[in-house]
Amino acid sequence: MAEPKLYDLKTDLPLAVADTIIDSALAAGDGAGMLPLTVVVLDAGGHTVALKRQDGSGILRVDIATGKAWGALGMGIPSRTIRDRLGQRPAFQGALVGASDGRFVPVPGGVLVLDDDSKVIGAVGISGDTSEKDEYCAIHGIKAAGFAPAPGEPDEAWKDSGL
Repeated sequence: MAEPKLYDLKTDLPLAVADTIIDSALAAGDGAGMLPLTVVVLDAGGHTVALKRQDGSGILRVDIATGKAWGALGMGIPSRTIRDRLGQRPAFQGALVGASDGRFVPVPGGVLVLDDDSKVIGAVGISGDTSEKDEYCAIHGIKAAGFAPAPGEPDEAWKDSGL
């Protein structure tokens, strides 16, 4: 009996791209003197493609980074936008946390990865420093890999605030 043909699954966000995103995001954090970061890259289905945690990054950071990325994918908007839209709606935020089995972190640092057609192919989540700094590194990493991030530009107010 002949073996059935093994088919390759189409991957819109391959491991090599995820590695570039992560390494570039970590380099941006190092260059800015940030605290140790944890970076996760998820595909459009919410599955982990790659994850790195710098030495000294706390053990909860993996869950926080994943929650930022997963929440962005689940809502179809960056986690900064989620924070801004839901800031005055704590009951709805709580409902989303419950509906997502706790995988929802509504603060900046969850950035969508867009292809050339502006379709979401994944998300990056970062945790370790302030949320705005985490988001800055995610956007930097996505751009370094040749993709478009959403949001397209970081909120860099932290640079002037001394954070």
